[in-house]
Order: sequence, then C-alpha cells, then structure tokens
Amino acid sequence: MDPARPDYPFHYLIETLNDNTEKKFYNVPKLGGTKYDNLPYSIRVLLEAAVRNCDGFRVKKEDAINILDWKTKRNNVEVPFCPARVVLQDFTGIPAMVDFAAMREAVKNLGGDPTKVHPVCPTDLTVDHSLQIDFNKCAIQNTPNPGGGDLQRPSAKLSPLKVQPRKLPCRGQTGCKGPCDAGESSRNSGQFSSQIENTPLLCPFHLQPVPEPETVLKNQEVEFGRNRERLQFFKWSSNAFRNVSVISPGTGMAHQVNLEYLSRVVFEVKDFLYPDSIVGTDSHTTMVNGLGIFGWGVCGIETEAVMLGMPVTLTLPEVVGCELTGTACPLATSIDVVLSITKQLRQAGVAGKFVEFFGTGISQLSIADRTTIANMCPEYGAILSFFPVDNVTLKHLKHRGFDKARLESMEKYLKAVKLFRNDQSSSDEPEYSQVVQISLSSIMPYVSGPKRPQDRVAVTNMKSDFQACLNEKVGFKGFQILAEKQNDVVPVHYEGNEYRLAHGSVVIAAVISCTNNCNPSVMLAAGLLAKKAVEAGLMVKPYIRTSLSPGSGMVTHYLSSSGVLPYLSKLGFQVVGYGCSTCVGNTAPLPEAVLNAIKQGDLVACGVLSGNKNFEGRLCDCVRANYLASPPLVVAYAIAGRVNIDFQTESLGVDPSGKNIYLHDIWPTREELQHVEEKYVISSMFKELKEKMEKGNKRWNVLEAPESVLFPWDLKSTYIRCPSFFEKLAKEPVSLQPIDNAHVLLCLGESVTTDHISPAGSIARSSAAAKYLTNKGLTPREFNSYGARRGNDAVMTRGTFANIKLLNKFIGKPAPKTIHFPSGQTLDVFEAAELYQKEGIPLIILAEKNYGLGNSRDWAAKGPFLLTSTGKIFSVIASFETDMEIIIFKHRGILNYVARRFL
Repeated sequence: MDPARPDYPFHYLIETLNDNTEKKFYNVPKLGGTKYDNLPYSIRVLLEAAVRNCDGFRVKKEDAINILDWKTKRNNVEVPFCPARVVLQDFTGIPAMVDFAAMREAVKNLGGDPTKVHPVCPTDLTVDHSLQIDFNKCAIQNTPNPGGGDLQRPSAKLSPLKVQPRKLPCRGQTGCKGPCDAGESSRNSGQFSSQIENTPLLCPFHLQPVPEPETVLKNQEVEFGRNRERLQFFKWSSNAFRNVSVISPGTGMAHQVNLEYLSRVVFEVKDFLYPDSIVGTDSHTTMVNGLGIFGWGVCGIETEAVMLGMPVTLTLPEVVGCELTGTACPLATSIDVVLSITKQLRQAGVAGKFVEFFGTGISQLSIADRTTIANMCPEYGAILSFFPVDNVTLKHLKHRGFDKARLESMEKYLKAVKLFRNDQSSSDEPEYSQVVQISLSSIMPYVSGPKRPQDRVAVTNMKSDFQACLNEKVGFKGFQILAEKQNDVVPVHYEGNEYRLAHGSVVIAAVISCTNNCNPSVMLAAGLLAKKAVEAGLMVKPYIRTSLSPGSGMVTHYLSSSGVLPYLSKLGFQVVGYGCSTCVGNTAPLPEAVLNAIKQGDLVACGVLSGNKNFEGRLCDCVRANYLASPPLVVAYAIAGRVNIDFQTESLGVDPSGKNIYLHDIWPTREELQHVEEKYVISSMFKELKEKMEKGNKRWNVLEAPESVLFPWDLKSTYIRCPSFFEKLAKEPVSLQPIDNAHVLLCLGESVTTDHISPAGSIARSSAAAKYLTNKGLTPREFNSYGARRGNDAVMTRGTFANIKLLNKFIGKPAPKTIHFPSGQTLDVFEAAELYQKEGIPLIILAEKNYGLGNSRDWAAKGPFLLTSTGKIFSVIASFETDMEIIIFKHRGILNYVARRFL
C-alpha cells in the first residue's frame, strides 16, 4: 500500500526528515504528546504501523487511538498489526505458495485475471528445513571418494572426515600451530576439493586451502536430488509472483539469514521511512527483536493472510519491562544468560505479553547476545522480546555493511519518532505493566532437560540430578529405573573396539542451527574448547552421532578463519550442511550395535544439543533423555561420553602422559574469546554473506523451472499437488448443511500440541502416508519427510495425528491410532476418518484445554479440517469485532474472500 495516501486519516502527521524533502515519515509523537512518551518502545512501533496503514477498513482510526491509550486499554481491546514484510521457511512456506498458485488457477477458472494474484508485501522464503543428515563422519568414511567427482589429493594429507593418528606439527609449515598433516605438498601445490562459499582461502594456522567437507557436498547433492520438484516450484514462485524472493538451499536458516541479511531496521520505500516489522512462519522469528525489529512467529495461515493484505489481530498486550543489571561471570555463556532469563520470565508469567528490555546491563550485551535472548522468547511464552535500537545496534549495522548515509538517516528518523534508546539516561524509561529485575552477575552455567526446556539443571548439579531422574516415577523428569538396574553396563562392539554403555551415556551430540549459532562467542567457545581438547589428546568415542549444522555459511566462515574448524572435525563435529536437521528429528540413525545395546539394557541414553527444544522422542525414539546446552558444553559432554559427570571433581580423560584433564583446563577464557571474536568476526563476513546471497547456489542457478503464469501441476507428483480448497469455489458463497449424528474421531486430553497434530519429521514405514507413497511407486528411501511434502495435501492429511506420542483416550496408550466404532477396528487416524467419510458419517474431535499449543498451526488446522470436513456446519453463537471479520466469515474464509476480489 501507499503509506502517504492523502485520504488516510493521519495524513496530517507526515513530515520531512530534518527539512530533507526527499525523506518523509509519520511524526507519530505529535499524536499523543506525553502519553506517547510513556509508551513502551514496542507499543510505539505498533502504533506507527496502525497510523501508517489506517484506511478505515483493515485499520480504523479508533484502533490507533486504542493503541495510544495502551495504559488503560491493554487486555481490553483487539488491535490490528500490518507487518512491513514476511519471512517463510520452506516447511510452512510451501503450503502458502501452493495456495497462491491454486488461487491463480481458481481465479482463471472463474473468469478472472490470474496475473493479479501476488503477495502484497515483501516475502522472503528460505529453503532451510529440507536438510537431512544422510552422510556424517560414520556414514561417509567407508564410501569410495565420498566427496564425489574426480578429486585429487596428496595421499598423506589429512582428510577432514577420517581421523588419522594424532600429529600436531604441520609438515608443510614450520612452527604451524594447527593439527594439519600437509604431507609432501607445499603451500601452493596439490589440488583440493571445492571451497565452501564464503570461507577464507587459507587456514590461518597452516596457510593451506580449506577444502569443503565431503559431508556438505554429499548432503547438498542428496538434498537437491530428493527435493527437485519442490525446488522447481519455489523457483517458479520467485519468478511468477511479485514481492517473492527465494533464498536457495545451502545458504542458511530462515531466522539466521533474516538477522544477517534481510533485516532493514528501518524501511525506506519511495523515500518514505518507517520501522522494519515482520511476521514469519518460524518460532525463531523473534531473533530479530534483538536488532530492534518488531515481530514474531505466527502460523502459516496468519502469515498467508498478511501476504493477502490482511492484518494480524491481537489483544493489546501487557508489556513486561525486564531490567538487566550487572555483569555475567566468565564461565556463563550467552546461553546460560538466555536460560536464566527464560526461567525467571516464565516464573514471572509473561505468556501472551510483550517483553521489553532496559537497564544498565543492556549496553554490556552484544547484538549476538541480544538476538540469542530474543530467540528464546517462545520458550517463556511471550509474544516478543524487544530490545530498542541503541548505539550498540548502530555499531553492529555498520559492521554489517550499512553505509554512513543510511545509518545517519536511520538514526535521525528513530530519534525523531522516539524509537532510539539513550544509554545515558534512565529518566526517560517508559512505563511498563510490571518490571522484572535480573542481575546478570547471579547467572551460572546451566543445561535444560531431560525432557522439557524449562527444567534447568546447574552444571554443578548435573550428576546428582540425573541420578534423581533415574529414581523418580515416569513423568516430566523421571524414568523410574529399578535401583538394581541403575548400574547396568552393556558392552558395545563398534569398528573393531569394545565400548561400554550405561544409563547417562551420550549417543547424540549436536551443535545445531537453532538458538545459539547466531552468537559467535558460544560457537567460538566450542571451537576453542575443541582445539584445547585435541591438543591435550582427548577424543570423542566414534559411536556418538556428532554433527555441526551451522545457521549459515557465516558461522562456517568464522569457525574456519579462526582455525578451530579442523579441531571440531577431529572430534567428529563436522559440518553436515546448512539447515534444520537434528532439531526437527532428521538425525542420522544410531549404529545398530548402539541401538541393540540400549534396548538390551533398557538404558536411558542421552542426547545433548545446542537447540531450544528437547521434547521426549524428538531426536530419536530410543533416546529418552535430551539436554539443551551451550555449544562448548555439547562438545564437553561428547568428550566425557556421559552426562552424569561432575566436571569439578571428575576428569574428561587423560593426556598422553597420563595426566587427568578437567573441564577447567580446556575451557576458553573470556579474554581468549574476545580476542578471537574481534579478530575474525568482522564486517567482511557480512559482506561475503551478501555476495553469496546475490550470487546464489550453483545448483540452484542451473535448476530449470516453468516460466508460465499458471503452475503446470503434475498429476503424478507426490510433492506438489493442487489443494482441494478451491475445488467447489463459486463466484458467490453457498449455504452449508447442519451436522447430525456425528461420531468422535479422537478423544484427547490436555496440552495436545501442534507437534502432536501437525505432520513433522520422517515418515514412518507403517503410517498411512507411507502406504499412500508406496502405492505411488516410491520406496522407503524416497519417502523424504513430512516437511518436504507439505505441498501435497494428500500426504499431509494422512500424516495428521500421526505422532507416536499422541494419547487418544479411546486407545489408552501413546499411538497414532483410533477406533472406528461401527466396525470396532483399531486403525490409523486417517484410515478411520476415510472410512467414516465413505459411510457419510460426520466427525468431530474432542479435546481438553490448551489444545493446539505450538507454532505449526497451518497443518494443525488444515489437517483436522480435511479429516473431518463434510461441508456441513453446526450452530454456535459468535461475536465479530470488525466489518472485515464479518465479510471474511460470509465468504467462508480469507482465501475465498481474496480469490473473489480478483474476479
């Protein structure tokens, strides 16, 4: 929309920036005077969006006045929010783009012009959730030429995938500090495999080219082959629709790329300035709150509504002020700060509220620290966690490559509308609904687990806490292992050696892209710890599934340029690719010997990951205890091989001379971290990331895609299918029939989350979706994941309620099953629903409170609708707040309403 239309109610507030007639903005502070000055910064951004988008229909004048009167109207009125842009990730983004493609088809069929169908706001779609770990250090070692192609290497050169006998001196360079075995080659001799884009040409420790890990090459190759149809559809979408930009695979995570590249902080459109704001189909969207960008993660349905020109509606929330004071202790990483703040904010009861940070402690937090804190916002239930723009933000943006003129106009604009935080003055702090005070100096290292992210355990208490978990009854923390079984040890024969597994043994250790890879300090801490561990002769047992999945190539850049990546690789933490993997259940299978040992001993095996979700069964159904930890602690627990260790009194291992090595011996100091971060985490990273974004992925660049206005649906495709939502669309809405004699498909208890409802992860071979794909001629290796097949409603409907942890009271135990009462059969949920529909029996689902909690709400809504829909209705008393809601209701949904507008 045009932000400066003269017929808009607040057009009189438009001014020029410092008499610069080329730059205009809405001077919103003039609307409210001192009332505006008392508003929290986040509410000021919400108010500006309402003023700028006030058209009398989507946003009315009284909406803006209600926001201005936040102090008295909070919790009492609903207000609209029109974001400046949208970010999609491919799992939840593909249904939205498929709906847009289907809408073009429907508009054409009804006689309209399909070329009018476009998203109305900038939409960035990042292909980042397709990555699966098909190859890692164990899976690729025994394959011939694992990198593919005709690669020539000096035979004596260390492969990043094969752990050679430890040899620290570099033959090729005298006095080299790294573990490179350069063989006979000199600095410029020999051929090497392709470089990772955006990594330096030379490793600073041994001045040798850094080859791209074979795991990345192989996983990317499989990813492109497996997801070719989806990628072609995405590429068609980027060409067919205005305002759509697709970030190709291998670039990075949606929230990471959003933070490092897409974020504007201040928009400038046709010389009109306004705050950057966003909604995204990813719970980590709040990461950009650390940059002073207003927004949060929503479901695909809400995001699609924004793409269609509709606002997000929310109850005007309370704003909790979080005052940070003091300085954290040296051993506490930003993850410890995050988890401590998470716990205190959860205890303060901030669910459904905005959180806004202030106080002297903010200035001591880098942007990386702030974005890490903001990224955990969904875990304590807040809508967003807002850090206002200040001098630290501007310094960061300068390193990102923002030019001087842009930064100057940004600062002038933010100060003009009072959205810039002054570090020196505490008298100008806004009024908040409540204030939570947190002293950073009281924060110590913690992990979270073994089943829920809110259950924090001090690292110093980890051993005793795990023992208590073994003793406790089965529940949120307990495993109820008999006392006589708690010391059981099961031998494992793996790769010619014998190892011993017990309760507490680590079998998965993953440094993954969620939450903390945005923070260089914690990733560099993991790398420096790995360096010191390797130099001390410590190693990770080979049966442990270790992996390193960075949020973007920038992370690989600074790990490589700082010289720590080879040490992580020697411990098994090799780069497997860029995107979600372990965090969404795409981890590689455990070795058969390890699986058998776990089952034989009924062991409570453990996974340790640097993510923000550790729900039971999420990583692997045989790994019952999962802990969230900072990246250096993930590496430390992997070296220890167990979680039930007291780092203060028990050693990680011994060096070649037999000396015990403790965690404090290899833990990097804050001074070491600051030195490495200052030297290697510099503006060139952002510059090179920008070049990578603009250049694109080579495989993506050569990928062929249709150039037609309408997408050419392939009826044989099992990835992309024209959904059935528009099949019966008429130019005018039709009446529905009432529901009579319905049966209950599922009877569910409390807190059934979207993880239980929406299909995610791998497709089980015995599932209804697997049967469908098998009937289409696919083998299990070709099933891919539910996320990859979100563009096919036939697969997704069959995967709805297919979670192994679903507890249906009709069954009485966790299983994706239900009872078809007419026949008495116990069936998969889809098969029962299909049978009911063939019999013409309407269906309902009974669920208790907190049904549908979570962020995967698109198919958590679409799936049950398609399972139970018979085109009928039942009577309810409903209240509509706006004319827009009434219109959408009459059209039976926003998709139908927007499609008819194009006719």
